[in-house]
Formats: sequence, C-alpha cells, structure tokens
Amino acid sequence: MPRYEIRFGGFGGQGIVTMAVVLGEAISLVEKKQCVQTQSYGPEARGGATKSELVIDDVEVDYPKVQEPDVFVAMSRAAYLEYIDGLKDDGILIIDEDLVDIEGDLPDGIKIYKIPATRIADVDVGVKQATNVVMLGALTAITGVVTPEGLKQQIVERWPRFKETNLKALELGMKAAKDAVPFSA
Repeated sequence: MPRYEIRFGGFGGQGIVTMAVVLGEAISLVEKKQCVQTQSYGPEARGGATKSELVIDDVEVDYPKVQEPDVFVAMSRAAYLEYIDGLKDDGILIIDEDLVDIEGDLPDGIKIYKIPATRIADVDVGVKQATNVVMLGALTAITGVVTPEGLKQQIVERWPRFKETNLKALELGMKAAKDAVPFSA
C-alpha cells in the first residue's frame, strides 16, 4: 500500500484520538505496516472540535502530518466544517448521519457513507461510548485499511474488560458499512 492518510474529526469526549491510536496500533503492531499518529484539539477540549490523523505506508513514514487525506471520518458538525478541507479528490467521507449534515463544496468524485454510529452504539450495543468503535468497524469494512481480525485483536488487548461490548460494536459498524449505499459528491 502506498502512503495512505486518514483524518478523524469529532468533538472532545467522543474518543477521536483513541480511534486513531487503536487503529494505528493494529496497523503497526498486528499488521506490521509503518504508521504514524498525530492529534490536535482546541483549548475547549471536551466538547470542542478534535482531530486525530494517521499516515500509513509500507516504508518508513518520512513526514508525519496528513497533507491530503484519503479518508475523513466526521463525527460532529463542527469537526466536519473545520477539517473537511483537503480531502483528496476521489477520497472517502464517512459521517455519523445523526450528527453531521453535508454542506458546501466537496472534492470531485468523493464517496460519502452515512453511518448511524451514535444510534447503533446507543440502541443496539447499549453503550453510547462505543460510538467510536462502531465507526472503526465501518472504516474497516469500507476501506480495508486493516483486517477485521487485526483490529479485533488490538481492541481485545486495549480493552479486555469491555471485550464483548466493543467486539459487538465493531461487528455492527462493519455491518452498517456493508449495508450503506455510498453516493458521490
């Protein structure tokens, strides 16, 4: 895989940084690929726009910042508006459909996936805090950037006490992505 860039955006408290860290650990420790993770958030922290990014490559990552993301996972309207710029033409936009309305000019040919991640976590998993894991499942099914087995292994290692809940959230996120009908901008 050549250099591949992923941007996660949401509000503080949604586990945006944790999503990137767990995915990065799965990619580097389990899948044995090169991966670098960065993050930023406003002074508001909890509740303000938060961004976390991953750069993945087969060779050592020489520049750790995302320049033109292949994928943007938006989990809040504020983060969508703040961080949509730069998404690559023909990129992928994955949004939490209950929290993000798409507006403005979008890059040519992007594929948009609407995933009801918060609703799935709240209603089907029974734990709203699992929204980020639902979205990781969707990202995995849509992009194939990591194997489901590799991500499952890392989730179990990271959260052994919440293994069943998080694995259920991951599976439901992958199913939601397979059921989602992408549309182009």
